[in-house]
Amino acid sequence: MPADTAENSRLNSFKNRGKDMDEFRRRRNVDSVEIRKAKKDDHLTKKRQMGDLNLISPLKENNQQSINIPLMNMEDIIRILSGKANDDDKFKAVQSVRRLLSKEKNPPIDKVIKAGLVPSLISLLGYSQNTSIQFEAAWAVTNIASGTSEQTRTVVEAGCVQQFLQLLYSDQTQVCEQAVWALGNIAGDGPQYRDIVINCGCVAPLIKLASDNIPVAFLRNVTWTISNLCRNKNPPPDLQKILPLLGILAKLIMHHDEEIVADTCWALSYLTDGPNEKIDTIIQTGVVSKLVELLGHQNVSLVTPSLRAVGNIVTGDDKQTQYVLDQGALPYLRELLSHSKSQLIKESTWAISNIAAGTVGQVTALFEAEIIKPIIHVLETSDFKIQKEAIWVVTNLTSSGDLDHIFRLIQCNAIKPLCDMLKIPDTKTIMVALDGMRNILSKAQQMPMVTVDGVDKNVLVEVKEMIELVGGLDELENLQTHENDTIGKLAYDLVDNFFSVEDEEDDMIAPTMSNEGYKFSTATDNPFNL
Repeated sequence: MPADTAENSRLNSFKNRGKDMDEFRRRRNVDSVEIRKAKKDDHLTKKRQMGDLNLISPLKENNQQSINIPLMNMEDIIRILSGKANDDDKFKAVQSVRRLLSKEKNPPIDKVIKAGLVPSLISLLGYSQNTSIQFEAAWAVTNIASGTSEQTRTVVEAGCVQQFLQLLYSDQTQVCEQAVWALGNIAGDGPQYRDIVINCGCVAPLIKLASDNIPVAFLRNVTWTISNLCRNKNPPPDLQKILPLLGILAKLIMHHDEEIVADTCWALSYLTDGPNEKIDTIIQTGVVSKLVELLGHQNVSLVTPSLRAVGNIVTGDDKQTQYVLDQGALPYLRELLSHSKSQLIKESTWAISNIAAGTVGQVTALFEAEIIKPIIHVLETSDFKIQKEAIWVVTNLTSSGDLDHIFRLIQCNAIKPLCDMLKIPDTKTIMVALDGMRNILSKAQQMPMVTVDGVDKNVLVEVKEMIELVGGLDELENLQTHENDTIGKLAYDLVDNFFSVEDEEDDMIAPTMSNEGYKFSTATDNPFNL
């Protein structure tokens, strides 16, 4: 997709305000999932089980073998698993496969598949008369499913999902846990296999496992698998089929183990990434207050998904946004604007931009929470990815805010960084900045005269002078010949409507007061800094 088309699609996908009253509230899209990609090491879609390559299954009842037992060669493994053999030989063969697939680097998954061992391994998942063999086979298949989509497809098409579903009811904890792990890997491959896992009927046994008094390490795997059942949005999971998971997620988010809480928050972040009806469903679980509280956690692995979930919720309607504000989110968002992790700054700025697209009261709350000045600082000093989000805050505020908000925004020295965004070689950013400038000038035109240090000032004249002194007018004139026709017309209209020749005499009629008498504003002065 061409860049302009992608950007226009991004703009059109936002909640409509202003022109359609919610135009600038923005839902997630491909461009705004970088935080998840950057954190893939913190929250893997698939996990391969490692371990001592010489490990003997802890379920082995007659553990007389040395832990240094050598690996079987592939020919012997194939011969034993494809024919009739006693349990001892089967155990050695399947354990050798598991050990091969547990290698830290470059496990020979394709080699095992090409050897035709997958059907034999899956058949052993139902070998309940020997749970040691069952466990080793489950471990091996889990690691195959942790591979590429093609490798995962091999085990799914061989019928492993139904076999693993049965193992969720096993009275052998480690066999059951291995089944949970495998199903998590399969569901994490993408929406198609996620739905296969959901449709096989695994939701109910997973809920039961999460409700039982199982070891923390086991519960971590259960929670991670549940989060993968909620993952992916093209298409998203059928909410009705995973609705029973919401109650257990509401309990898991209160757990003392941070890894469990993190995966719970990831699940909630996936579920809130959707229409307002889904957002309402999550709000009704009562988890939002905890999500907001986690924004202040020291562990970035907890802050990241909770921020993503909170950010998703404020893309909803004004009532849903207000619910987040009522839980006390704004002070946390303000603190995150100075976080050491740039991705968290970007994500919090994105969330704030959606709040700025809300009601007049919500815009007022942003000022009262002292968020706007830090946003302007972010706009001035951060890298472009963050600046792109910050300019949306400014423009959304100019669209949703009233005259007093625009006046206060000018007081926060927003004009110069707004004008600086006109120099950015990015079409959409320029368009957003032009929209913000137009809103400021249009609303300044509606403002009455203000008195500063005993001097009456025309707000529009002062704003125009500030724009010109920081080079904004020069940029507007340059943009009139921009290769993008929309930008050219926007810039032309701004110059024609607010900086025409007949207005030039007005540009000099509002001097500021100093100890030396009257003087005109310089580029660093803000005449409204009361």
